Amino acid sequence: MRALLLCLISAFVLAACAATSVWAPDEAVARAAYRHDGPPRLTLFTMVNNRTGSGGHTSLMINGSQRVIFDPAGSFKHETIPERDDVIFGITPQVADVYTRYHARETWHVRIQEIDVSPQMAERVMRLAQGNGAVPNAFCAHATSAILAQAFPGQVSRTFYPVRLADQFARVPGVREQRLHEYDSDDNSRVLREWTPGAVARNALLP
Repeated sequence: MRALLLCLISAFVLAACAATSVWAPDEAVARAAYRHDGPPRLTLFTMVNNRTGSGGHTSLMINGSQRVIFDPAGSFKHETIPERDDVIFGITPQVADVYTRYHARETWHVRIQEIDVSPQMAERVMRLAQGNGAVPNAFCAHATSAILAQAFPGQVSRTFYPVRLADQFARVPGVREQRLHEYDSDDNSRVLREWTPGAVARNALLP
């Protein structure tokens, strides 16, 4: 009986840690590719609980030869926005807007930290994100911190905790920070249901 219980627990843990691979076709990725005319930049998003201050999710927007979001084990999905193993393509100002509004609501706000980097660093971080593969649930901060630790050795280290990662990143010289608060219902799925591709961005925080 004990052996059976251990097997069931192991199966549950493995299922919880399994990463789901998504691979958009080449045509969709090429069609969506968007190059933002701003400087090469890394933007760390941390979703913070308004009541407890704890972190619920971490992701990283990268502006290099194109702009993408590394959204490890994220729930942001839309049929018009292609994704490959947690890398979301086509991050226009409208998509960046709906992405942040999807996460900001009455119980959560988004901590937005950005730093301008060299074109070489932006490309390196993008390659690391694209080569990372799909991330299991609860490993978002660990995967993101592993990439940032390579970009900022000695300043960022690996962690499983989103707020701890944000606090480390805040100490990197040149990082700027702002927060997005919105007070919509916790049913964030409606943000995507109501979103129209090409709509004017509502959030002025991100160009």
